[in-house]
Amino acid sequence: MPSSRPQNRTAHGPYADSTGSPLTLAVDIGGTSVKASVLDSNGTLVAERVRLPTPNPATPSAIIDGIAALAAQLPPFQRISAGFPGVIRKGVVKTAPNLGTTYWDGFHLVGALAGRFGVPARALNDAEVQGLGVVQGPGLECTITLGTGIGCALFRDRRLLLHLELGQHMRGSESYDQHIGDAARRTLGNDLWNERMRAFIPIVLSLTACDRLYVGGGNARHLAFDLPETVRIVSNSAGVTGGVRLWEAGCDSLFAGERDSQWPPTADSRS
Repeated sequence: MPSSRPQNRTAHGPYADSTGSPLTLAVDIGGTSVKASVLDSNGTLVAERVRLPTPNPATPSAIIDGIAALAAQLPPFQRISAGFPGVIRKGVVKTAPNLGTTYWDGFHLVGALAGRFGVPARALNDAEVQGLGVVQGPGLECTITLGTGIGCALFRDRRLLLHLELGQHMRGSESYDQHIGDAARRTLGNDLWNERMRAFIPIVLSLTACDRLYVGGGNARHLAFDLPETVRIVSNSAGVTGGVRLWEAGCDSLFAGERDSQWPPTADSRS
């Protein structure tokens, strides 16, 4: 169903920022909560972040309705960026381990967002979006997110290089999502969870051989041991603020051929 809020799809309409650049609704879809704000072209919040608990069950229709409820609390926007906790290819969800892959497998998230709000949309894995918000370059950089599950992405010279489903990698009889995800932290307590994280961080550094590792997500604040010099804890807000970078020219190739993901909107984009 179309949004009741009129949206301006031109780059120089009344919903643009002071430079005439478009405003972006940036959404961070998580297993625990869904967060959103509107960003200007520099990635600066033009309104405070709003959030709601992730619906249960977290079906596509429930999540889209939740995003609409958040958008109704925010200023108008001309395009959408979404970080999603799973694998997305060409705007289509392949896995959603902490929302329910059975609900999401094959769901065209980008098409659904563009259709609901009448503006172009782009979506990537949430660890990729957070990484875009914090990587600085040069060299090889890695971001991991510690939330309901574990996200991971690699970047070279600030450009997305590779998504890793590290949370689904098996450690003995359990995945890393099960070993160090939020459910494990709540069950074990922070002290034992930190012992597991103390062992996990060197594994990531060894696996990726990255120059810098950024650790974000809601559970990063619970880390309570000295980290290596190349490891930095970053704000959980990067899952939202990184959204504007999905629209930079360096990311255009990731969305080539997707009619709902073009800016400025093309003639055959949704009206």
